Amino acid sequence: MTAFDGFTLVFLSCVGVVIGSFVATLALRLPVGESIGGRSRCPHCHHVLGVRDLVPLTSWVALGGRCRYCGEAIGVYYPAVELAALAIALWAFATDSGWLVWASCGFGWTLLALALIDRRHFILPDVLTLPLVPAGLAVAWFAVPEAAALVDNLAGAVGGYLVFFLVAWAYRRWRGRDGLGAGDAKLLAGLGAWVGASGLPSVVLLAAGLALAAALVGGLRGGRRLSRLDRVPFGPFLAAAGWLVWLYGPLFG
Repeated sequence: MTAFDGFTLVFLSCVGVVIGSFVATLALRLPVGESIGGRSRCPHCHHVLGVRDLVPLTSWVALGGRCRYCGEAIGVYYPAVELAALAIALWAFATDSGWLVWASCGFGWTLLALALIDRRHFILPDVLTLPLVPAGLAVAWFAVPEAAALVDNLAGAVGGYLVFFLVAWAYRRWRGRDGLGAGDAKLLAGLGAWVGASGLPSVVLLAAGLALAAALVGGLRGGRRLSRLDRVPFGPFLAAAGWLVWLYGPLFG
């Protein structure tokens, strides 16, 4: 590793935990309509938190996971998300090079926010899913400035949306209720713009496999079988699958 690579790694790690703190706040506030730029407060005593209370990871460790003002436990949500964002940054650094590291980080951090929001609120906000399409096409063009490559990514975006849109339509006609939300179709369109039409089958297959594995594990831990009426957020599994295919390519490439 060169000195420049070492500096990049340290800088990327610092940016990663800061972005993680932002992602954690975004995932909490965006779905309920709260201002992203509002002052942070203790969830128990509602005291406004100062700069020394908001240093990613460091403040939580220094305070023993408790509020400085009321002493109540504040949980591991923020440090966990900050560590997840850091892991994404390190993962991207280990698999990509040059400007693609930063592109991969932006992609991964967006997917992290979407996964957190969908897991908690069963929604995938347009403000996060839709920009993935132009961003993915732009990255594809700069990475491989050839018309054929861009066509594959454009086909991935269109195909990703149409596949889930048609599945959702068919399920609604068959069962009389929604099975897949429009947000899932938009997210798959965004993923398709990044991994291309050639990567879409792998994304869907991986996401379905991860969702099935999670359902089985959840059923075993909860002591009951998963009902066909249970709501399962598919966004986190799509996000994980899209991230893996982006970094490592299609399963059958």
